[in-house]
Amino acid sequence: MKKTHIVLLLLIVAAIVIIVSSFGSLSSYETFATAAMHPGKKLYVIGYLQKDKEMVYDPKVDENHFSFFAKDKAGDMHKVIFNGEKPRDIEKSEQIVMMGYDDGGTFHCSRIQMKCPSKYKKDMVAEGRNG
Repeated sequence: MKKTHIVLLLLIVAAIVIIVSSFGSLSSYETFATAAMHPGKKLYVIGYLQKDKEMVYDPKVDENHFSFFAKDKAGDMHKVIFNGEKPRDIEKSEQIVMMGYDDGGTFHCSRIQMKCPSKYKKDMVAEGRNG
């Protein structure tokens, strides 16, 4: 084999490895129960804001602490702590996608994506600190 063929073959193998590893790291939506089985592992949980439960955000005390309750698709409700300011219009969201980890029954998230009910309005994303 020529050197160019060997180099080309190595490049093809490297490209395949990169593609396969990127598919392996793609995340899917999980539940709070799955997050509890893997404490500390960052997962995406899709759920619904519980508007009738307490939401705590006091920027005078800590502008980077917002806590609320959410129910996942399986119906499990958990307390969620977001290390950032309260996302604007979170109460109007249809669904929320939270990226974070479980810490003994409390879900700590560093990113919230709010799914808006209107097809004309884009989904909004809130990024937290230390995520």
